[in-house]
Amino acid sequence: MTTQQLRSRIESSPLYNRDLAPTSAEQRHWGTYNFAALWISMSVNILTYMLAASLVQGGMNWKQAIATIFLGNTIVLAPMLLNSHPGAKYGIPFPVLARASFGVLGANVAAVLRALVACGWFGIQAWIGGEAISTLLATLVPGWRNFPYGAAVCFFIFWLINLAVVLKGIEYIRMLQGISAPILLGVGLLLLGWAYHAAGGFGPMLSAPSRFTSFREFLKFLIPALNGTVGFWATVSLNIPDFTRFARNQREQVIGQALALPTTMTLYAFIGIVVTSATVIVYGTAIWDPVQLLSRFHSPIAVVISLVAILLATLNVNIGANVVSPANDFSNLWPRRISFRTGGVITCFMGIAMMPWKLLANYKTFILGWLGGYAAFLGPVAGIMICDYFLIRGRVLQVDDLYLRGGLYEYSRGFNWRAIVALGLGAGTALAGLELPSIRVLYDYSWFVGFAVSFVAYYVMMRIQRQGVLAPQEAA
Repeated sequence: MTTQQLRSRIESSPLYNRDLAPTSAEQRHWGTYNFAALWISMSVNILTYMLAASLVQGGMNWKQAIATIFLGNTIVLAPMLLNSHPGAKYGIPFPVLARASFGVLGANVAAVLRALVACGWFGIQAWIGGEAISTLLATLVPGWRNFPYGAAVCFFIFWLINLAVVLKGIEYIRMLQGISAPILLGVGLLLLGWAYHAAGGFGPMLSAPSRFTSFREFLKFLIPALNGTVGFWATVSLNIPDFTRFARNQREQVIGQALALPTTMTLYAFIGIVVTSATVIVYGTAIWDPVQLLSRFHSPIAVVISLVAILLATLNVNIGANVVSPANDFSNLWPRRISFRTGGVITCFMGIAMMPWKLLANYKTFILGWLGGYAAFLGPVAGIMICDYFLIRGRVLQVDDLYLRGGLYEYSRGFNWRAIVALGLGAGTALAGLELPSIRVLYDYSWFVGFAVSFVAYYVMMRIQRQGVLAPQEAA
């Protein structure tokens, strides 16, 4: 078969569309600055602030919270960079890369798991944006506070704004990139200035002690908090090939991500921690939601400017971080029928179905329920993909076969059941801790437990069945 015939066969395959195709040399123009800017843009957001603030609300002092955030993001950087490698080397997105380990059809299992989590995050960001609109209206029209359905109406308004941007397409989405970081950084500095003035300087804010009376009590909160911090970016640690496929080379994407992710998350988290500590001094309780905090300010002008800034930045972060991946993932379900734009629309509707108002009910629901719960599934997926690419295949993939039925990655009618079983073992082990109090630690460390169990299980099963799994040229 000639190269032209093979290319024609791939492009007519039901597993192919332009959005999922490998990037061309012309498309690979992202350098160190672009990847650093990407992480600055995604890290400086309201949920980073809320994650850090929730640790203070849970009982940590500022040093403990900062250390937890930095350690968690340093840990998650490892799988992030490992999964970045095949994206930069072969120019393929996450759902296509997953076909190597899960099979050309089995990859939909991993892709849908990742997509559903992104839908949840999309809904959470949309709820925060709606909350900002409601607070803005209440500032301008005080009577709005008495409207019982105000929060729901504003959520739907902000959701419609997000949908309109998605319908504009991927190029319009890219135009929004880069504006959220400076806007939210400005809001963060405004809140930091307020905290410094209202609490009487940094001394009182940073002197708030830990509420844990013993190391054992502290450890009981630290373990799920650290797991939740890792789980915060466990989503992007899977679909990072969606971005690194545009990298000029491996070195630049590694340096850009390693410099920006842990540092930006920690610095913006510091703002959340300090401001939340100040609310304890000023109001007698920890307020972890910056929108709720802004609603207590007495200057309408400051409130309006800050909330409009939060709206613009939240819109940008939501589209960039929570639409690109699930749009590709849903497209992978039916490439010939579901385009990137259609996948984005599906994401918007699923965001409502995830009921974000419940996920943000309190810090326990957010950290222990949401972050810890989905980490039990994404950890195993990461373990399987990293094991497959680095240990089983030695970083060698036959890209053409990723788009063909009956090729190297067909396995059993499109499914690699060893990967599915390993996923079930990893997730099941982590979730067992949720049901059995005596082994609760398995759930508290859900991402780590799921990753380790699935990694080992997949490696053992693939080694046992190695004969006939890899083509000679792939095993070389």
